[in-house]
Amino acid sequence: MSPSPQRALVLAAASALVLAGCGASDEPAATAGSDSSSASSFPLTIEHALGETVIEEEPTRVVTWGFSDADAVLALGVVPVAMPTVTYGANADGVLPWIQDAVDEAVAGGAEPPVLLPDSAEVPFEAIAAAAPDVILATYSGLTQEEYDTLADIAPTVAYADQPWTTPWRDVVTGVGAALGREEQAAELVADTDQLIADAAAAHPELAGATVAAVSDFGGTFYVYEGADPRVEFLTDLGLQVAPSVGELSTGQSSFYYELSYEALSDLSSDVLLTYSEDQAALDTFLSSPQAQTMAQVVEGRVAPVVGADKVSAVSPPTVLSLTYSLDDTVAALSAALAA
Repeated sequence: MSPSPQRALVLAAASALVLAGCGASDEPAATAGSDSSSASSFPLTIEHALGETVIEEEPTRVVTWGFSDADAVLALGVVPVAMPTVTYGANADGVLPWIQDAVDEAVAGGAEPPVLLPDSAEVPFEAIAAAAPDVILATYSGLTQEEYDTLADIAPTVAYADQPWTTPWRDVVTGVGAALGREEQAAELVADTDQLIADAAAAHPELAGATVAAVSDFGGTFYVYEGADPRVEFLTDLGLQVAPSVGELSTGQSSFYYELSYEALSDLSSDVLLTYSEDQAALDTFLSSPQAQTMAQVVEGRVAPVVGADKVSAVSPPTVLSLTYSLDDTVAALSAALAA
């Protein structure tokens, strides 16, 4: 993958970014091919940005690549045979905490744990082929056409519907659900998770209509996240609005973020500034810096910090499993900043 999910979504996007079901049913995770799926859905055809994929029969060996697909597969009650290793915010084995919770629950129910694919900036074609998949899911990824074509020679592969690295978590769930023949279960999972977000928003009416700018400062570079970024969509789901200054200052660098010069930080106005920092020291360094002191939000204490590699990963981007991992902390930080 070029770049890798961690570098594209965490390093560049968040400073360089638990309930196993997150609203899913209480049934234990199953292997693909259980009665939870609909065999009558197959064969099926899925169109996406890199082509058209035909899945002849219900998948029994699912491999995920990119970010979020493993979360959706697990939340739908299926254990991947292989999934990516993660370095940022993960445990020593390379698994994010909410994914580890879901895997542990599945293994306790008798499932085999997934094989972890090599941590690599490139798609590990040989390792994926060795897992003998009958479907490869990469609906939130940065696959190039060449990479997709190579994967499609291994097994039917489903890529992102529109642009790389921008698929909203809901679309990841419904896309994965379609590929697995679990459309109804996916719709229920999305509805249940939406209710969790709606309940959090209802409990904090002060968020409604407030403007937000989501940013991170890493290695001398300041990142601003655009409305197309799924982490920003999560904030608007809570009732916040993207500050007009975010669009006004955009350089068009990408569809989901841009770099902003320190000299222009004072122009990034919003009711609340949401910052992503991998630890408290990084946050403190930014907030005390001369450039940060030019921002009214910082001077007036209207900063909502998301601190910790795991918390940053949980919203960068949010997934159906990670949403509840950081939901309470994020909402509390936003509420406190707006009360300043």
